Amino acid sequence: MDNEVKEEKQTAQEEPKKQGKQPDFQPLGKKTPKFNMNWIYGIIAIVLLGFMFMSPMGGETIEIQWPRFENEMLSNHDVSRIVVVNKEKAEVFIKPEKLNEARYADAAKQKPGAYSPQYFFTIGSVEMFEKKLEDATKDYAPNEQVPVSYETRQNNMNTIFNWIIFPLLLIGVWIFIFRRMAGGAGGAGGQIFNIGKSRAKMFDKDTSEIKVDFKDVAGLEEAKVEIKEIVDFLKNPQKYTQLGGKIPKGALLVGPPGTGKTLLAKAVAGEAHVPFFSLSGSDFVEMFVGVGASRVRDLFKQAKEKAPCIIFIDEIDAIGRARGKNPNWGANDERENTLNQLLTEMDGFGTNSGVIILAATNRADILDRALMRAGRFDRQIHVELPDLNERTDIFKVHLRPLTKLASDVTAESLAKQTPGFSGADIANVCNEAALIAARHDKQKVEKQDFLDAIDRIVGGLEKKNKIISAEEKKTIAYHEAGHATVSWMLEHANPLIKVTIVPRGQALGAAWYLPEERQLTTKEQLMEEMAALLGGRAAEELFFGRISTGALNDLERTTKHAYAMVCYYGMSPKVGNLSYYDSSGQSEYSFAKPYSEETARTIDEETKRIIDEAYSKAKEVLTKYEDQHHQLANLLLEREVLFAEDLEKILGPRPNGKTPYYEHQQKAAEQTDSAQPVENNAVESDNEKTENSAE
Repeated sequence: MDNEVKEEKQTAQEEPKKQGKQPDFQPLGKKTPKFNMNWIYGIIAIVLLGFMFMSPMGGETIEIQWPRFENEMLSNHDVSRIVVVNKEKAEVFIKPEKLNEARYADAAKQKPGAYSPQYFFTIGSVEMFEKKLEDATKDYAPNEQVPVSYETRQNNMNTIFNWIIFPLLLIGVWIFIFRRMAGGAGGAGGQIFNIGKSRAKMFDKDTSEIKVDFKDVAGLEEAKVEIKEIVDFLKNPQKYTQLGGKIPKGALLVGPPGTGKTLLAKAVAGEAHVPFFSLSGSDFVEMFVGVGASRVRDLFKQAKEKAPCIIFIDEIDAIGRARGKNPNWGANDERENTLNQLLTEMDGFGTNSGVIILAATNRADILDRALMRAGRFDRQIHVELPDLNERTDIFKVHLRPLTKLASDVTAESLAKQTPGFSGADIANVCNEAALIAARHDKQKVEKQDFLDAIDRIVGGLEKKNKIISAEEKKTIAYHEAGHATVSWMLEHANPLIKVTIVPRGQALGAAWYLPEERQLTTKEQLMEEMAALLGGRAAEELFFGRISTGALNDLERTTKHAYAMVCYYGMSPKVGNLSYYDSSGQSEYSFAKPYSEETARTIDEETKRIIDEAYSKAKEVLTKYEDQHHQLANLLLEREVLFAEDLEKILGPRPNGKTPYYEHQQKAAEQTDSAQPVENNAVESDNEKTENSAE
């Protein structure tokens, strides 16, 4: 049996040799270790260090102090001679016949050579040494005087290190650094001269590691239609070219963070079945001048060789920011040169047919206009926050990996509780819910876990053990009750769905609202929203006669709203229909204001007037509903968390008749409203958005 196995191994090794190939494996007994030069470098370094720190032949010289030298050696006439070296050190030679005495036992242990000193001591200066030696030997006879000689010595090892070893070390470090800068093994360039090569990662249809397709992208139906058309053009170009159509040269994905722009690009890479180059805008940025433009040229050179193909540049605002008009401002020449090269490659004198550019950004307002024009980015695809139906689809995608879900968990109910959430937020909610369920040793992920995860993401981590005095807790309760009362009784204010005095994150209390997703906001709506924000500060002043620092977040947001009304929206009668908003983003580099000092004073006055009006409105509402506010604050102190139906029991229905119910307290309401058409519920929930107001 063993002979048969040996014959099979031998045959397996001989067959590749017959075909002119080497075997793909080596026998276990014949493996040889790979030679590594690092061992040689290590041995050389150890030898050099040994030479530097090796003790001299004949033993080590012992250091002593002047008192011992004077009292034991000079006084007993044991010193044969003294050698002063480099005006710093005095070497003492003891007479050979005296070394056997007990006081020189330490020198005997060192076994010095015949021509080596036994002791040495450090001198401050030659003059001081000579004076002290003269005073110590002034009573000696001429033949008893100790001879002193002076020598200048050089350290040969230091000379060798300074002139040979140190330069070699510098050269070695220089070579090592430049090899690392070149990208290392397997990078874009193994040599320093390849630093200008593109760092784009290419995904081919045969070797692609991306398994994402459009089925994995929930929602974004309008954006997917635009993107699918580009992919379909690559798969079936005759369908479009026979009618004279041309493939779009580029598409820019624009939208808030977390809405799925990069995920769309991954789906394109998985569906297109053409070479896909992926890189970030910061990959063009380098410390060396001209590298960015060189990498752009190399990227498009590779793309043209692989055409038809797609180039995806994520966060293109890193290099696509609008070019400044002031040539003396900053050091942005390198970025502008990179942008100029990108503009030329995308639509310049040359042609790059078959190369499609995809880019993503959430700062489209600051991009250069030359980059945004047709011919470079023919399409701008806006990826907005998902609505109710899209959130439902996204939840279905992210609930799929959660294998153990409770029966009451549905994507539809969760979508209603997360208005204003992006796709990334929804993914985080599902993950947090699973973690919370595991933390409580549950066998399934329940609806309560999802609701706790939503509260965790919106308001922060709950801190029930935070030490708060009874007086502070009462102040927080009245503060939050002020927000709840004002927002509930004003028609245009965002309705409150939940309020708590349990600390979360950096906030001592928090309130959750469901504002409408409206495209236009009137002046009355803005004023009532600011009044609701100032309800907490107004409650403190009215019912305690003092104010606290708890309204910091409210005051900050109110001030921003008021300034926006005056400076951006033209809602001030004194300033008029003027807007100082700069959509191009260039004003952030300017030190000059676009208005005079007198106008600035007017803006400040109008901003203060608007805030004072909103504050007066909040105090008016709290004064009118003082008793209900006290009941609400006391109930909040007792239960720590209140929901919309608790407010309705105390304050009555809202002026507009719309009462938002939180999912925690909605079971009875769902049974009552089950006979209503589903379409109406969907439309109402579609216009909801969660907002956290925390102090």
